[in-house]
Amino acid sequence: MAMGGSRKTYSHLEGTRRLPTAYEIATSRLLYYVDRGGFAVELPTSAWFRRYQAGSPLIAARAGSPATAWEAFEDPRATTYASYVRLQHDRELFIARVLDEASIARQDPTLPRAWLEALERTLSPLRFVYHGLQMIAAYVAHLAPSGRITVAATFQTGDELRRVHGIAFRLAQLRATAGPRFGDDGRQRWQSDPSWQPLRRTIETLLVTYDWGEALVALNVCVRPMVDELFLVGLAALAERHGDYADAQVLRSFADDGVWQRAWTDRLLRLARGSQKGDGDGDAMNDRRDAIARWIEDWRPRAAAAVHAAAPNLGPDGPAAADRAYQSLATFVQPFIGEGQNAA
Repeated sequence: MAMGGSRKTYSHLEGTRRLPTAYEIATSRLLYYVDRGGFAVELPTSAWFRRYQAGSPLIAARAGSPATAWEAFEDPRATTYASYVRLQHDRELFIARVLDEASIARQDPTLPRAWLEALERTLSPLRFVYHGLQMIAAYVAHLAPSGRITVAATFQTGDELRRVHGIAFRLAQLRATAGPRFGDDGRQRWQSDPSWQPLRRTIETLLVTYDWGEALVALNVCVRPMVDELFLVGLAALAERHGDYADAQVLRSFADDGVWQRAWTDRLLRLARGSQKGDGDGDAMNDRRDAIARWIEDWRPRAAAAVHAAAPNLGPDGPAAADRAYQSLATFVQPFIGEGQNAA
């Protein structure tokens, strides 16, 4: 891996016949244990990785060694730690300006009471939703078979924590208008309100979905995109309609993170399904495609039902927003399901 002698770059990057990019240097061949076929020491963790990582239908059927197969993945944004910090620094500055201007302009006291009640029903429990999604993303990062996938999923966990922090800050700000106990019942709503229980059940089931491939597909194809479309995109549109321009802009900033998350997931699953030239044999490719389609068939209806159950918390327009969220993702899902099936 190291440079030496007359080499002009790292040995594992010499095949590109060009100077490697910062992304290639920072993310290539990070997981030493994948190349050697397992950890150096046999521990209970080793059995876990053999069963839920190497044994996943998404990985077990890959042609060639895992290192060779999965190192072909490239984040479409080529995200490194430095570029991620710069990007999110700018986005956080934008949110800070939006909320400062809302405070200076005294926007919040003019918001309709019914809308403030909808925000309380929605934003406070939403912290627990995104905390759950953050933990699942961290698991996907931990079990990923390539450093590049680990890096992308780790930055996704950062995105989810950004949402949790931003929502909590906004709740505190709204207390100046709506009262000092605004949002205090978020945990109780999340744990007891019937409208949130299907989504809570879905996320908690996903937290104990240990197969790496299924966890990835369930999280990034089925559950999180639908949650984002309703509670970020849909809620932002409703906020704007009620004159709540601050929340509309904040939620859309959070939704921008989801666009990248979908992009890298799409790139990864196209690789997994054998969309690369010369990728493996037909039977292995079909096995991977069948596994992805099977997981989507299992998780997408669950996610849809859970989101529809929580939608009335947004107000009278919530159910219609949930319908739009479901339909808007059909194009994203369609390439990964079996031929003849309709994602809508």
